[in-house]
Amino acid sequence: MKRSNRIAWLGAIALGVIILLTLIAAPNSSKINNGSTYNRAADGYGAWYAFMQKQGTTIQRWQKPFSELKKQPSPITLLQVYSILRPPILAHEEREWVEKGNTLIILGVNSQVTAADFNTMQKSSFGDVKIATRRRYAKANPQKVALGDRFGAVVWEKKYDQGKVIFSTTRYLAANAYQDNLSNFQYLASLVTNKNQPVFVDEYIHGYKDADVRQTEGQGNLLNYFIKTPVLPILVQIGVLLLVLIWAKNRRFGQAVALDTPVVDNSEAYIQALAGVLQKAESSDFVVEMLGKEEQLQLQKALGLGQIPLEHQTLINHWVEKTGASTAELDAVLKLQSRKRRMSEPDLLSWLGKWQIVRRHL
Repeated sequence: MKRSNRIAWLGAIALGVIILLTLIAAPNSSKINNGSTYNRAADGYGAWYAFMQKQGTTIQRWQKPFSELKKQPSPITLLQVYSILRPPILAHEEREWVEKGNTLIILGVNSQVTAADFNTMQKSSFGDVKIATRRRYAKANPQKVALGDRFGAVVWEKKYDQGKVIFSTTRYLAANAYQDNLSNFQYLASLVTNKNQPVFVDEYIHGYKDADVRQTEGQGNLLNYFIKTPVLPILVQIGVLLLVLIWAKNRRFGQAVALDTPVVDNSEAYIQALAGVLQKAESSDFVVEMLGKEEQLQLQKALGLGQIPLEHQTLINHWVEKTGASTAELDAVLKLQSRKRRMSEPDLLSWLGKWQIVRRHL
């Protein structure tokens, strides 16, 4: 092996080791988004935030440090959903703020793991609230326990002078995973709107910051961003690799590898072919019948009504009961698919668009 090739190989191996160690040692910050209203995953609160806005609640995201809350007129309510469990103890700054008459709600409090079942249904005035944790707080005043069982409190309240703090051992009290259990959403809504105060949701603890805050904290330019993230070491390593390749006269390590032939997706090809045939045959009635049945079954599944097709009026009644939304769009799409006649392409697109509107209500 020539000297230049040997050096190139050694450089590539060394660089690979550096990249591997960097990836292993890099901090995992993906969990910081757990509990954020910007998060649409199961552990996020995006659906609950949209639910509160739909109810007409005065709610907004707070993307500044906790100390900035002092500049806001009291009383207000601040909801904090922690990605990592914190102790049920207030910092001095938090306690002073609460004592002025404000309300602090903390979801995700570290407490003792008990013999309770992991999944339980806790009774509330809004129905059964799903709780997924064995953690219970045994020191809470029994008169201040909002949710709990014989093992201890899940949600409890503690007074601080003119204000109060509501603690929860679970940070998933109204997470996106509970969209089908409206009691969870309604219960958390009752906690934050108990005194009709302006409601803020703390997004600063999830890493979201207003532009002026980022500027103040020195995060307002691209250079600081690269310095504070693992991206800079990776770019440096790529630069070293390029230098090694140039030094080795850009020779490949081994034989050239032939490109694999892309695998054809037979299902997609079949669907496209079938769609072309139906379009040429102007068989929009068949399309409406098939898509209408599938859309109705998906809607029934989302409403918890099973897989057996229901009468249209029965489905509309359940729709109103579950969502409280207008029946205009749903009634329109059901009537159109029951006519069983050909549609023009614009009418077919309009019908599909109305189904999209119906899905958005879910």
